[in-house]
Formats: sequence, structure tokens, C-alpha cells
Amino acid sequence: MSEVRLQSPGRLPLDEQREHLMVRIAKLYYELEWTQGDIATELGLTRWQIGRLLTEAREIGVVRIEITPRVMRRTDLEVRLQQDFGLKDAVVVPSGGAADSALLTERVAQAAATYLAGLMPKPGLIGVSWGRTMSAVARFLPNNWNPGVHVVLLNGATNLRSTSSHSNAVAEEFARAGNGSATLLPVPAIVGKRSTREVLEDDPVIERVLKLALEAEIVCFGMGGMNHQSVLLGNGYLDAAGMDTLRDAGAVGDILGRFIGEDGQIIDSSIDDRTVGMRLQHLKTKQRAIGVVAGEDKHQVAAAALKADYVSVIITDEATALYALDNHNRGRAG
Repeated sequence: MSEVRLQSPGRLPLDEQREHLMVRIAKLYYELEWTQGDIATELGLTRWQIGRLLTEAREIGVVRIEITPRVMRRTDLEVRLQQDFGLKDAVVVPSGGAADSALLTERVAQAAATYLAGLMPKPGLIGVSWGRTMSAVARFLPNNWNPGVHVVLLNGATNLRSTSSHSNAVAEEFARAGNGSATLLPVPAIVGKRSTREVLEDDPVIERVLKLALEAEIVCFGMGGMNHQSVLLGNGYLDAAGMDTLRDAGAVGDILGRFIGEDGQIIDSSIDDRTVGMRLQHLKTKQRAIGVVAGEDKHQVAAAALKADYVSVIITDEATALYALDNHNRGRAG
């Protein structure tokens, strides 16, 4: 467990962010049985601050006999995810009977924005992917959520086709909300030849961006499902027949534009060799690899990401969490 400390101990978030922090600390202390010292080291706080927040959580009713946050959270599923997959954290939003993927994505994106805004200590550098989910997260970020933050794009995002969507402008939106700056990766997500990708990645400008992405200890990314609404299809990188071929080959979705099977392994090496951006194995080295995913069409890719240890923090909806846990238990039983 690496040691991180606040530069200005004693400064704690207010309002909803503070309650999310209380929930996080209470889970670690009461459910996962961490010591206050271990929690302080993990979160960059002092033991006094941890004790103060636990006391306040009990006083205002966030903690009684069990964790009962006033914000909408399924903490029972969060604890199970953390225990079964060894996660650093989890946020599970109740589905509330909603079957609409767009509505679920909005709810989960709002929870992800709250989580990012409440991170302590504040990351000076954060890596992000692009796509509809991450664009929704950016919209919910509060103003000045991380003053002066530097945001770097993790994968190529130049559109090959004109669309009305702003899903490729995520890094700029994150930076704008934090009064910070963004470093972009101004190349296609997938190119036509492996040799083209190699030339691009050897270019000094592109190489500097990729190196910066590797330096980011906190990364946040969405996941794509295997359907014809994929942003990779909509932006012209693949056609419908190509998506169907990948699905028939066992692909369950993509992370950073890289298509994986149910075990988290790359499905088509020829496409992966033409994909520009961070490779999935680097996600395992991050202090926090935050996966944001919602909706039935992404159940399988979420389960695969958890199985392959590509995420250390997951922010998702109730149904996706239950699918991943059931899938994991079936695997152990088999």
C-alpha cells in the first residue's frame, strides 16, 4: 500500500462529497475491518481526520448498526465487489427498476463525477478515455472540482466521420470544469496498418502524450458494449459487419478501443495492433483505475474487466454489479 499524504491536512470536502467520503471510510473501517491508521495512509488523511469523520457519520445517521448512507448507494453490493475482486473501492447506484440504458448511464455518470470530485488528495494529473459515458461524467463534474488539474487523453479520439456527438472532447471538458489544462492525443483510435500505428507512436509529439498517460496514477475510463450503437462504429472506425465478426469471435466489449473476450484477453490481435493509445496491461499498474459502466449491454464487458483486474475501482449500476458477482461465483463453482 503506497503512502500518500495531503499537502494541507485538515481540509475536508463539504456537503455531498463529504458524505461520500464518510461512506467510503465507514466501509473500510466497519465492513472490511481496516484500521484507522491504514485508512489514513490510503486516503492521505490523518488518523484524527478519520476518527472525526467516523464520529460525524454516526452523529448524522450515515452509520448506525450498519452503513446506511443518505445518498443513493447499494453498499452491500459495494462490499461484495471489493471482497470478491480485491478492489480499492466500488460505487453501486440502485437501478430502481430502470431498464433504459441512457437513464442508468446518467445516474452512474453522476455518481462517478461525485466520486472524482471527492478524491483526496486531489490528483494533479488524471488520464481519461472518451465516449458517451465519459462525456456524461464530464457534464456532471462540479465547477472547480480539481483546481489546476492536468487531464491527459488515454487513447486516440480523432473522428473519421462527422457526428453531432461531443463524446471525443472529454479531456477538454474535464479540464474546463477543473480550471485546468488538457493534453490530447490527436490521432485516430484505430488506424489502417500496424506500421502506421508504430510510426505514429514513434513521433516525438505523440510519444510525449503516451508517456504522460503512463505517468498518470489515476485514470478513469468507460467501457463499450458489442452493439451497433458503439461510438467506435458511429465515428467510422468499424462497420456493422466488423462489429458482428468481433462478437462472433467472442468479443464482449471494448476498453480504450481494445476488444476483449469474457476472460479479459484481446480477441483480435490484428485490430489491437492498429489501436493507438494505452495498452490494457498498464491499467493494472495504476494507483486507481476507475471503470465507469452501466446498462445491460455492458454487463459482460464489466465482468471481464473485473476478472482481468483492469479496474481497481468500479462505478456501476445495481444490475451490472449483480451480473458480475453472479458470473464470478459461477466461475468459482465451476
